[in-house]
Amino acid sequence: MAGSAVGTLDWRPAAEATGLLAGPVAAVIGGLPEARVAEIDPELADTAAFCERYGVALEASANCVIVAAKRGGEITYAACMVLATGRADVNGVVRKHLGARKASFAPMAEATALTSMEYGGITPVGLPAGWPVLVDEAVAAAPLVVIGSGVRRSKVLLPGKVVADLPGAEVLALAQRG
Repeated sequence: MAGSAVGTLDWRPAAEATGLLAGPVAAVIGGLPEARVAEIDPELADTAAFCERYGVALEASANCVIVAAKRGGEITYAACMVLATGRADVNGVVRKHLGARKASFAPMAEATALTSMEYGGITPVGLPAGWPVLVDEAVAAAPLVVIGSGVRRSKVLLPGKVVADLPGAEVLALAQRG
């Protein structure tokens, strides 16, 4: 199904609808005046179902995955943002960029506990201080991109440049396409 970034959703200023956001997201969303939020069916939070139901193009939807990078006995966590049309090159670009011997997706329970966000709603907005946010260049270049809100019952819409300017964000050629 073809779509746009806004799809059929009723987008409102996120700073005026903080009840639709996870606590850590709500705490920083006021500093992002371009951010909009829309309520969705939490059963449709997963990208493919969400895009199909609400008419949002896959090219306008970005996923956030939490990566655990290990070197020696230390673990570094990072968020990776890629469009729904690609996937993060965790074992190549991400691992090398973080200077890790091994990198993998953080287990769900670990990712949700560390971020204070729901699985399927994790977003780079409001992550723990000091975490790298690795943003694929296609996300940064997107005029508008739909991302998680920290909870499964809503989504956030922002310009890709705002994602690229988040604290700790670095823009890389991060995604494998296809």
